[in-house]
Amino acid sequence: MAETALIHSHLPGLTLLSKGKVRDIYTTSSPEHLLFVASDRISAYDVILRNGVPDKGKLLTQISLFWFDRLKDVIPNHFVTANVDEIPEEVRQYKDQLEGRAMLVKKAKVVPLEAIVRGYLTGSGWAEYKKSGTVHGVHLPAGLLESQQLPEPLFTPSTKAEQGAHDENISPETAAKLVGQELYDKISSVAVQLYKKAAEYAESRGLILADTKFEFGLVSSSESPETLILVDEVLTPDSSRYWPLEGYAPGRSQPSFDKQYLRDWLVQTGFKKGLEEGPNGEGWSMTPEVVEGTRRRYVDVVKMLMGDERE
Repeated sequence: MAETALIHSHLPGLTLLSKGKVRDIYTTSSPEHLLFVASDRISAYDVILRNGVPDKGKLLTQISLFWFDRLKDVIPNHFVTANVDEIPEEVRQYKDQLEGRAMLVKKAKVVPLEAIVRGYLTGSGWAEYKKSGTVHGVHLPAGLLESQQLPEPLFTPSTKAEQGAHDENISPETAAKLVGQELYDKISSVAVQLYKKAAEYAESRGLILADTKFEFGLVSSSESPETLILVDEVLTPDSSRYWPLEGYAPGRSQPSFDKQYLRDWLVQTGFKKGLEEGPNGEGWSMTPEVVEGTRRRYVDVVKMLMGDERE
C-alpha cells in the first residue's frame, strides 16, 4: 500500500475551477474540456476527514472508467481520455501526480439534480418506510424487511447542494419544476436503465448494487442544441451501496463495500450533529486501521467488478 494519500492536488500554472469533497476540477487550454483530478480525500456525513485513503482516487477513477465504457450504449458520457500523454500539454508536466487519477472530460452544463436510484430498502429509505410505509413519498407494500429488494427500482431525486450544505430529497413534481418536465422524464428513465444494467452485471460478479447516485449534464453542438450526458463519477463506492451477494439475507443490515464502514466508525467514536468539526474543533481523523479497512473495501470492489488482482 502507498504510504501517503494525495489530499490536495498541486498543479501550479493551472486554474482550479472548483474543489469538491473528493475531486479537484481545473480548466485547461482546451475551451471544451476540463481536468478532473480524483484525490484521496474521503467524506462521511458531509464531513471531509483530515487524512485520506491512499490510492482511493485511483481506485475511484478505475471504477468510473470501467462503468463509463460498459454503459455508453445507454447514454453518452463526458469522458474523453485518462491518458495523461493525450491531455493538453500544460498538464503533462504533472504526469507523476496525475497518472491513474485524472480524466479529461467534456465541459457540460450540470443538471442541478442528484439522480438517485434505489433497488433495495436500506439507509434513509428504510428509516422512512418504518415511519410511514413510503420511500421518498412513494407508498410501498406493507411488511417489507430491511435490505429487501424493492418491487421495482425507485427514482428518488434530491437537490444538488453546494459543498458544506446538505442535499435535500424533493418530490418528482418539485424536481420537474426545477429542470422542466421533459428533462426530468428523460433523466428518471435513463437513471433507472443505468441502474438495472449495472445491477445485473454486478450480480453476475457476486455484488448487489443496493442503490446509487448519478449526475447528468447537457452539452451543445452544431448538430444538436442540447444532448443529455452522464457526468461526474459513476457507480463507485463513494456514490453507491455495494453488498456481497454471498450471505445476503433481508431482515437486517448488510455488510458493505462502501463508506458505511467509515460512517459506523465515526458514530462509534462520538460523531453526531453539531460535532462536524471534531471533539476538539480540529476535524476528524481516521485511525490507521480504519484507513486500511476502508481502502480494502474499495480494492475488493475493483477486484470483484473487474477481476483486478491489485493489492
